[in-house]
Amino acid sequence: MTQSGKMHRSIAALSRGKKRLIMVATDLVALPLALWSAYALRLAEWWPERYLQPYWWLFVILPPVGVFIFARLGLYRAVVRFMGPQSLWAVVKGSLLMAVLMWAAAYFYGWESFPRSVPINFALVTLVYVGGTRLLVRSYYQWLIKHYIKKESVAIYGAGGAGHQLAMALSSGHEYYVAAFLDDSPALWQSIIKGVKVHNPAHFKDVAAELGITRVLLAMPSASKAQRKQALDQLVDLPVHVQTVPSMPEIVAGEASMDQLQEVELEDLLGRDPVPPRRELVDASVRGKVVMVTGAGGSIGSEMCRQVMRGGPSALILFEVCEYGLYAIEHELEAMRIEMGASFPLVALLGNVCDRNRVEAAIRHYGVQTLYHAAAYKHVPIVENNVLEGVRNNVHGTRVVAESAARLGVERCVLISTDKAVRPTNVMGATKRMAELVLQDLASCYALKEGHRTIFSMVRFGNVLGSSGSVVPLFRRQLEQGGPLTVTHPEITRFFMTIPEAALLVIQAGSMAEGGDVFVLDMGDSVKIVDLARRMIQLTGLEVKDEENPDGDIEVMFSGLRPGEKLYEELLIGDSVVGTQHPKILRAHEEVLPHRELVALLEELREAERELDSSRACAVLKRGVSGFAHSGDMVDLLPNGCGKSGNTIVEVIAARH
Repeated sequence: MTQSGKMHRSIAALSRGKKRLIMVATDLVALPLALWSAYALRLAEWWPERYLQPYWWLFVILPPVGVFIFARLGLYRAVVRFMGPQSLWAVVKGSLLMAVLMWAAAYFYGWESFPRSVPINFALVTLVYVGGTRLLVRSYYQWLIKHYIKKESVAIYGAGGAGHQLAMALSSGHEYYVAAFLDDSPALWQSIIKGVKVHNPAHFKDVAAELGITRVLLAMPSASKAQRKQALDQLVDLPVHVQTVPSMPEIVAGEASMDQLQEVELEDLLGRDPVPPRRELVDASVRGKVVMVTGAGGSIGSEMCRQVMRGGPSALILFEVCEYGLYAIEHELEAMRIEMGASFPLVALLGNVCDRNRVEAAIRHYGVQTLYHAAAYKHVPIVENNVLEGVRNNVHGTRVVAESAARLGVERCVLISTDKAVRPTNVMGATKRMAELVLQDLASCYALKEGHRTIFSMVRFGNVLGSSGSVVPLFRRQLEQGGPLTVTHPEITRFFMTIPEAALLVIQAGSMAEGGDVFVLDMGDSVKIVDLARRMIQLTGLEVKDEENPDGDIEVMFSGLRPGEKLYEELLIGDSVVGTQHPKILRAHEEVLPHRELVALLEELREAERELDSSRACAVLKRGVSGFAHSGDMVDLLPNGCGKSGNTIVEVIAARH
């Protein structure tokens, strides 16, 4: 380290009290010098003795009085390297007050040989000596940081209030040095903020190379998703690591501070701005209602619970088979309820949706009015290898929940479905379509019964960001491990939506249901997964390693489509779709199976379960689900009739592969 750097370290290591003593000592010297300078400027002499001699005692009294005044104004509480307008204003007020006191004393005590312009000169010179020395120290400190202290040069995208606050927060640390501001507003270009120039983002490539910037911090907490995406699009091809500050609601709520940097979220890459919820639709199903959520510990179910909590139910029933999942969501919601000051009951129930007695007991005992059925096995490869469990949980479990809701007079029963139910190529999608058919059949059957009031509906949507099956957490883990990022196929695409947005839309869709409705959420444009992987690599400041760039950092590898996986997901089976009163929710008119045919198929599925015959179960699904074109061999890891065959696990796996 250089001598200047060592000196900076030694000064920085001093205690706050010692630094204040240094400032006081400096001012005790500066104030008499300021008084002498005031005389010299007025009389154009270096030492006007005949004017100084009568009032020599002012040079003794003025320094302690001035230090006392500055102390009362809070000047010595300010940290010099962060000195701002407030501290300078304290110097101005203190200088003026001393000048006024000096002038008043001369006037009332009749100091005949005391020049009346000396107080004015004194005030001006004090501003320079006291305030100027502090500004010089601050500038010297910043110069040392820039040239001798090893800090990473960063640019802040956003020269507004958030960017200014972020620059202030970073200046107190030893990690980052703000070398440039970027902003989309032409009015700010070439202006200076805290000594840092604001640049046009279109010219940032040259600026980054000139200033050695390796990281860009996105300080746009109030910007829309579209605006953030526009900013990221200008940075994605540059060799810089892009991070963001927390959103404004998180900062205001105290959940995060301005300098807590975060990785860019996929929502920012997609640029989707969620449509504000229609409160009357949320209130219709939630406010003042007893609401039950099955699968409450899962990705979707837990978010449904959070949104229901904010909707003001009279009670919330959490139904979950996984003990830890139930514990985690209950613990979170309990803290949320205390923070909200709410008093409604929050009930955590362990139970399997296939257990009819348990489900009916919960609905009956708590008088459930709205039921969201989120419990499902949804990981495609897992269900492919566990066909019978997928059928039992997704089809039979849905039938149990729906029939229990109808029998016990639940007002609304909403099935959370998936885009994989449309012309499925996997067992998971086929079971979810069968679950939809069950609800559609119940809706048509009970609609004929007088006095029946259960309204059945189902809501389809695609992938949700941050769910347990999302590619984003996988890509982040692979990036932390140095790659490669694995994508199943170069042409595979998916729809994406945030979990909170999806959950709110599910609640609103359920409120618009009339009976047997199939709702489809507008997921926006589909995203090519390989492009997503490449953008995530680039936004961490790394380069994609491929044939065009063999010296890159992270490679994208293609692992091949998994069993039952589709290249493209769909949301509609047919073309019959109409809008609703919500712009992001569509109503689809899908075909249904005749009641007797559906009952027969469900019974066959039950027999296949009892006999552990996965091939028969898949065959039944193919007869019942329109467009089910399975690409695999449809063999469960438990073989057909394994209770009688005695095949070993080695034989089963060998047969599978």
